[in-house]
Amino acid sequence: MTDPASTDGHPSSTDGHPSSTDPERALSPGSARPGWRHRLGRVVARELRTVARTRTFGLLAAALAAVVVAIAWVGGGIRAGYVPAVVDLLTPLELLVPIVAVAFGYRAILGDRRRGELDVLETYPLSARELVVGVYVGRALALTVAVVVPLVVVGLGVVLAREAPLAIYATHAGADSPLLYARFVVLTAAFALTMLAVAVAVSALVGGSRSALALAVLALVVLLVGLDLALVAGLASGLLGDSSLVHALAVSPLSAYRGLVFETVVLTAAGTGPRVASPGASLVGLLVWTVGSLAVATWGVKR
Repeated sequence: MTDPASTDGHPSSTDGHPSSTDPERALSPGSARPGWRHRLGRVVARELRTVARTRTFGLLAAALAAVVVAIAWVGGGIRAGYVPAVVDLLTPLELLVPIVAVAFGYRAILGDRRRGELDVLETYPLSARELVVGVYVGRALALTVAVVVPLVVVGLGVVLAREAPLAIYATHAGADSPLLYARFVVLTAAFALTMLAVAVAVSALVGGSRSALALAVLALVVLLVGLDLALVAGLASGLLGDSSLVHALAVSPLSAYRGLVFETVVLTAAGTGPRVASPGASLVGLLVWTVGSLAVATWGVKR
């Protein structure tokens, strides 16, 4: 995941030392303490430069875009309509989005630790929370572009290639509406940002590249498979009833995302079908995973 000009995701100067364009230049110990917006902005800007200069991130974004567009085209979703495109893309995105999100974030803070920058930053007016939030926001902006742009391309493809376009888009149940597709795009971006927060937490807890990769893979297995299997086991054993399952799905970010898409996009378009999730609980679940992961990352930076 590295660029030739970067040893671990962050740009460095030609002599191998960290670039002076990092937050340290604006946060020297002897300077007047800048406001938190300025400090946060410096970290966000650094992360955006890191992503822009690291070719791996660009290749990941391009690969994701190619796969998403290809699936929508080959599956016929682009020609069938907005909701058919959502149905075609949902299952692949459940796997692809977490992988790309983890790739964007699993070494974000580790790079600072390996170069000793975390120790240096302790002497500057930059708190651990500000560092974590700045790193997360910077990577989140780049990840959002990588995830949203291909979905927008698919949406435009539906407009141009739909075999039986509607003259007027209805808003009641049973209609295939671009508003439903826009909702899907927003939910997918929210899912990606939650997985990125988990990856940043992983990056803050480890001390080496191999341990970061191992913990990132373990996190993916638990979040993509383990929690869903636990829910199935709970349902099979009788610990979870049908009525409580729709709320319990919020425990898993993947299940929360899937349930939100079905409840607010697919079933809304179909106009009928059994309730598969609680939208409110699922949104809370994604929020808790995001905030909780960033809190863990902040603790990891402080320790």
